[in-house]
Amino acid sequence: MKSDASTSAAPLKGLVGPLWSSEPALALPAVSPAVHLLEEASDLLVVHLDFHAALETCERAWQSLAEEPVSGTIVEVKCSLCVVGIQALAEMDRWREALSWVLRYYQVPEKLPPKVLELCILLYSKMKEPGAVLDVASAWLQDPDNQGLPEYGSLARLHVFRLLLPSGRLSEAEELAVGSAAFSEEQRVEALQAIHTARQQHTQEHTQEHSDSQEPQKLRQEGSFSHKLLSLLMLLRRLWGSVVSHLLSQPFRKGLLAALILCLLILRFDPAAPSSLPLLYQLTQLFRQIQKATLSRLYPLALRD
Repeated sequence: MKSDASTSAAPLKGLVGPLWSSEPALALPAVSPAVHLLEEASDLLVVHLDFHAALETCERAWQSLAEEPVSGTIVEVKCSLCVVGIQALAEMDRWREALSWVLRYYQVPEKLPPKVLELCILLYSKMKEPGAVLDVASAWLQDPDNQGLPEYGSLARLHVFRLLLPSGRLSEAEELAVGSAAFSEEQRVEALQAIHTARQQHTQEHTQEHSDSQEPQKLRQEGSFSHKLLSLLMLLRRLWGSVVSHLLSQPFRKGLLAALILCLLILRFDPAAPSSLPLLYQLTQLFRQIQKATLSRLYPLALRD
């Protein structure tokens, strides 16, 4: 019997230790295939930098988990697979697919692990698209089952500073900071100060945009006034040219000379009198100006030379 017992225990030596005939045989728990696939995906991501293969390995691991019973180990494996998959998508510049890829397996936002949600918030806020994950984070924070988790406070603060403030949702950020017990007094004051600063910047930007929108209108008004003034000056110039042309016309000159002669005859003006010299001089100057203006109008180039 002794030799038989030694013979039967030989194959198990090194695994569970030597067995006595009275001890039950113990078996190690089977390791889930998803764990091996997780290690393979991590190795592909970090060591080989084969991001596409790492993502495919994560997807194969998720398929294998469909038949696994839910346990603490399985929950951690799922979370780790999501982390590796998100990093692989980001390395391939496919980060916009990260949130939809995660929700493919968790179905609803409220069931996302806190680490996965945190990674999504950091990724989308860094890429300047906080609105893509805003609704998912809001749904997660409003779920009563998540409000008792230790990570709730840090995710609430990330939601305020990384999502709501950059998206301009200042009222929602203020409501969460004031009404949530996840904020300490110091954290609440910090959040409210950041909200106040963001509101001031928003007001200044709105004022600047309003001013910039009025500037082209003001320029258009000034341009319209300048155009009207130029049109008026051109009209006056044409009227003045018409008046000058009428004054320099031959019938007008003859009529003016006849009127002057008639005045001399009626008033019996004596050209030889000393008192008449200034008037004669002024008349001579007037005729010379009329003659010069007529010649300059008829022969402008000749007079210029």
